[in-house]
Amino acid sequence: MQIDVITLFPDFFASPLESGLLGKAIAKEIAKVNLVNPRQFALDKHHRVDDIPYGGGVGMVLKPDPIFAAVESLSVLPKREVILLTPQGCPLNQSILQELATQKQQLVLICGHYEGVDERIRYLADREISLGDFVLTCGEIPALALINGVIRLLPGTVGKEESLKAESFQEGLLDYPQYTRPAVFRDWEVPEILRSGNHQAIAKWRLEEQKKRTQKRRPDLWEKLYSSKKPSGGQ
Repeated sequence: MQIDVITLFPDFFASPLESGLLGKAIAKEIAKVNLVNPRQFALDKHHRVDDIPYGGGVGMVLKPDPIFAAVESLSVLPKREVILLTPQGCPLNQSILQELATQKQQLVLICGHYEGVDERIRYLADREISLGDFVLTCGEIPALALINGVIRLLPGTVGKEESLKAESFQEGLLDYPQYTRPAVFRDWEVPEILRSGNHQAIAKWRLEEQKKRTQKRRPDLWEKLYSSKKPSGGQ
């Protein structure tokens, strides 16, 4: 997997891409992350990448020419997707991460900044993605979240790949409660069933806990899951 990031702040990614599972995956060449600063493609001597908006308004807008030049400077792999990180995009979820990790060879991430991007930059993107219904100072934060979410799904990143099959959102449910030693901590006790050694009973308990937790904490997810299992048509 090749991930190209168009960013005004390459240093933002330095520590996260060298740490933990991400750092190990990149070191093992499971994924390659290439950081491209559009300032190097700016045409004026001050390397400006923003300008005042036509029609007036507060703040500055990212210019199209440096962004287009940065994207066009990249090599193109057969299965490539260009993604613009913006609050106006589709909310990022596990299904999108799974799709990108399994169906794409190259991701090009364009990080927005300032008061937004020139509307023509959107023509570069195959898809627009957001972290949710809120505004951040930059697109680097959602870009890093997407990078993390995609790389951890690539074969070889996570030691026990079966753990990816039983985690939050993988089957539309939140994760079940997890416990470790000690068995009793400040009067909170690990459920007896988890210490029983009965793996069939444990699996059943965990599934029930997933359902209860999802129904209580994320009724929107529960409704979506319940609706998808309703029989369609007929009597």
